[in-house]
Amino acid sequence: MDAPEIKQIICIKWGTKFGPEYVNRLLGMIRRNITPPFRLFCFTDDATGLHPDIAVRPLPVFDYQAPVNTRGKWPKSRLWGDLGDVTGVVLFLDLDVIITGNLDPFFTFGDPDDTILGRNPNTPLEKLGQTSVYRMRVGKLAPLQGLFRADPQGVADKYKYEQRFVTRNAPGGVKFWPRGWLAHFRMHSVPTFPMNYLREPKVPKDSRIVIFAGNLNPPDAIAGRWHEDDVHRPPLDHLREAFSGKRRESLSRHLRHYLLPATWVKDLWRE
Repeated sequence: MDAPEIKQIICIKWGTKFGPEYVNRLLGMIRRNITPPFRLFCFTDDATGLHPDIAVRPLPVFDYQAPVNTRGKWPKSRLWGDLGDVTGVVLFLDLDVIITGNLDPFFTFGDPDDTILGRNPNTPLEKLGQTSVYRMRVGKLAPLQGLFRADPQGVADKYKYEQRFVTRNAPGGVKFWPRGWLAHFRMHSVPTFPMNYLREPKVPKDSRIVIFAGNLNPPDAIAGRWHEDDVHRPPLDHLREAFSGKRRESLSRHLRHYLLPATWVKDLWRE
């Protein structure tokens, strides 16, 4: 498909988990990796501290009771329907992604009416999409809101994660980005044991965007910790802990769940 006249990128920020610096740094990374013109729209309940070049829009109203017994970022469902003055084809980005390559192909791949997701690397035997980076025509996923509104907790119980719900129910089905465009930080950047104790994470080769699923986000990668509640320890200290009985998980997981500070994340994750 031909590139749109203006490349539209959307993100969503609600609650307090992600501060304005995430959106501002996302803008900076986009600017360094795209051919203008483009516009970044942030749908949020709090625009405090956002860069003036970010187009702020209120969170779309969606009258439903959010699931409380199931994991998944179900508030992202607000973006499936009407987005006010934001129309046409949009590229959605999670706030905690790191852009490592040119974004232009995300706007020319496939047909403008395609709903395009990443392939979830955690489920190689399941044709499952990943919604950290996806493209859609605004309003095309609106029927999913009706299905979800009818029984939010039931839908969440059945599908577990919103990305599985989208993959299975998107009108016309979904397509996937070419292999390699998206990389998973833990799976594709952190060296496998025992090299994770000797080499720091590297930028995945040929990637355009690196996603951070789970509880490990860019600040954790920069600090060299597997979880925001962890404290980085030198490799030998972490190894001693593995055999001391003080570890919080199995030996194999403890050994795998270690990383050195990721210099490349610090270098790229900036305004």
